Amino acid sequence: MKNILLPTDFSDNSWNAINYALNFYKNTKCNFYLLHVNKFNDVIEDNSTIVSIQEKVDNITIDQAKIELKLVLEKINKKFSNNKYHNFFTLIDADFFIESLRKYIVEKKIDVLVMGTKGATAGLNKYIIGSNTTDAITKVKCTTLVVPENAKFNRIKEIAFPTDFSLYNNLQLLQPITEILDEKRSYIRIVNISKRTTELNKSQKNSKELLQDYFLNYNCSFHLLTNSKIQDAVQCFVDTNHIDLIAMPAKSLNYFQQMLFHNRVEKNNYYKEVPFLVLHE
Repeated sequence: MKNILLPTDFSDNSWNAINYALNFYKNTKCNFYLLHVNKFNDVIEDNSTIVSIQEKVDNITIDQAKIELKLVLEKINKKFSNNKYHNFFTLIDADFFIESLRKYIVEKKIDVLVMGTKGATAGLNKYIIGSNTTDAITKVKCTTLVVPENAKFNRIKEIAFPTDFSLYNNLQLLQPITEILDEKRSYIRIVNISKRTTELNKSQKNSKELLQDYFLNYNCSFHLLTNSKIQDAVQCFVDTNHIDLIAMPAKSLNYFQQMLFHNRVEKNNYYKEVPFLVLHE
């Protein structure tokens, strides 16, 4: 039984992530935890009247969240009738968002966190993903499925695994990928992208051999690409190979920074349609 955490702010974007997750795990026994986090008020007032007013506001907010969560459950039950595999639970918390995620990931023994994202704007720059999702990827140690705003679930036929061939000391990190390969009979394409044509060093060669052994019994291929801009190479590879899911370790910071944490939104399409599976040790 998998435990899946689904944060929601009741937006269309968060509903899209929920919708994607329910389709993704359609044939998997799961406990789904719908979590709404109220904005945490970190200003402490001594005035009892102000505190009393704040408590009333908090109570109204919580009551409204309960109503909204109930509506989400009704929407789920109407669209997905999967009592055989899926159980649903609702959670409401008043805390900093990341602290709340960390708390429930431990308390509910969460296997996968599913986050919706639609990008963000800061000044004149448009960024690939919003701040909450960015923080979740980098600060919460849990396998995270990032679902872009336009992602629609289809059969997961092709998985891209971009890697710099950093040495993998813990191959257990890759288990979420093999679970998908086993269940969905997918094809995994391991992609190394370098800015210039160079041979792999000894450590990288060892890492590649480890990956070859690990995926020996799966449909797997290796691809070596050269491009001065990693995000452009990924874009081309995703489009050419009709990639349905991009998976990569969170510790591959160099790749992450160049693929997700930049502001070239207008020139990239994959981030709007292809989910990312972020792997944590």
